[in-house]
Amino acid sequence: MYTGKTEKPCCLCDAPKVDHRIDLPPRAIQQLKHGDAIAWQDVVGEVSIYFCEHDWETVCDLVLETGMTPLPRCNVARASFDLREDFEAFTGRTREEPNQDPIEERFWRESKRVLGGNTEYPPSDRDLVQAHVVSWALSDLEASVAESGAEPTSGE
Repeated sequence: MYTGKTEKPCCLCDAPKVDHRIDLPPRAIQQLKHGDAIAWQDVVGEVSIYFCEHDWETVCDLVLETGMTPLPRCNVARASFDLREDFEAFTGRTREEPNQDPIEERFWRESKRVLGGNTEYPPSDRDLVQAHVVSWALSDLEASVAESGAEPTSGE
């Protein structure tokens, strides 16, 4: 029986105990290790990747101090996401291909808000890491939301 997304092991070292998670738009699957095997267009909702405590320290250093993305070293087999076909098998009905634009726009706005310092409280390392990784991924993949240079609207 289909039960939805589940927590996976560390996407870098496969450790079963994970302490940190970041969420990504489906298009970012293309940048994950072995991501070419996944039809990102059929992902429903966000993609989550998990890190053990040791690897999280490395990821924070890599992103926040070096300015590099960890995605090419993160194994897509350790990512958690829902595929349209899983829903179809569970419900017995065909669904339209998901429109990824709204989720990309939401991730883009949130990333720009965090990186711009437009938050009620100082952002955590997790917030900053996710914001950097999302904005780099969407920019590198030339997602339409990144190309437009859209800025977050007030009140969001």
